[in-house]
Amino acid sequence: MVISRRAREKSPEYMYHIMCRSIPELQLFKDDDDKEYYLSLLEKYIKKFNCKLYAYCLMSNHVHLQLDPAGFDISKLMLCINTAYACYFNRKHKRYGHVFQDRFHSKVLDKESYIFAVSAYIHNNPCDIEGYSGREETYPYSSYGIYLGLKKDTRNLIDKSFMMGLFNTDNEKEFARRYMEFVTHQRDKGGIAEIAELLTNTDYQYVSGRRIILRDKPPAKIINMIANSLNFNITSDLITKSRKTNHYRAFTAYVLRVLCGLSYREICEKICNITISGCANLCMKGYELLSSEPSYTAIFENLLTYN
Repeated sequence: MVISRRAREKSPEYMYHIMCRSIPELQLFKDDDDKEYYLSLLEKYIKKFNCKLYAYCLMSNHVHLQLDPAGFDISKLMLCINTAYACYFNRKHKRYGHVFQDRFHSKVLDKESYIFAVSAYIHNNPCDIEGYSGREETYPYSSYGIYLGLKKDTRNLIDKSFMMGLFNTDNEKEFARRYMEFVTHQRDKGGIAEIAELLTNTDYQYVSGRRIILRDKPPAKIINMIANSLNFNITSDLITKSRKTNHYRAFTAYVLRVLCGLSYREICEKICNITISGCANLCMKGYELLSSEPSYTAIFENLLTYN
């Protein structure tokens, strides 16, 4: 008998508690370099797909993330991150086969109470590591120290502004004090059991104060808007080999991926002379253009407002 998987609950308005675990016989992170590489992948893909990360903790055999995909498909995002890490891990440690246990686990955070609870839960995870019980904020592979201002967010991974808004303060020191009191209180009162109970509740309540990007924009219209903004003639310019054409291809591929939710195969159908294998690199080049060229940033912001 074939047992089908339950469909993952998704919506543009959702944020998530993500947990990824290694297969039972495998340690997910064998050394600090492995943890640093996973963080580099989080940085790469969260920025590439315009998502938000509110908390993380990397343990020996699993990862916790509090993640807001801001309308992007959570399955596509985690597939990119975990596939890239598995390839790196197997290559480095000279092994073959699966690294992660089944698909990642996700829980919708659709109430403020869930958001508070999971944030504390993630940042209390290091209490089980020898030497970190009672000083969880000093664990180097958690975002807790970033929240308290004890370490710099060198990768610019964490968006504290959303949680600060929930605490109704824009004062960094005041927020750090109140947040630490909250996380410590959750740990001391045995909040893990309460969090587990909270997360079984499925009532829905919209959480405001977030920027949600609708990722279902019409590809044909987006392509024409990009071409017009770049003064690019799709009929004649696309068949030429030039810097202008390369930039158009890269930026368009990236936008089709991020704002239209197209797969690499679907992008190849929209832009001629692109292979599936090269499409991921092209999307990354498009993201680099967006990050480095103000003109592309302006175009992208304009596309965001188009419905």
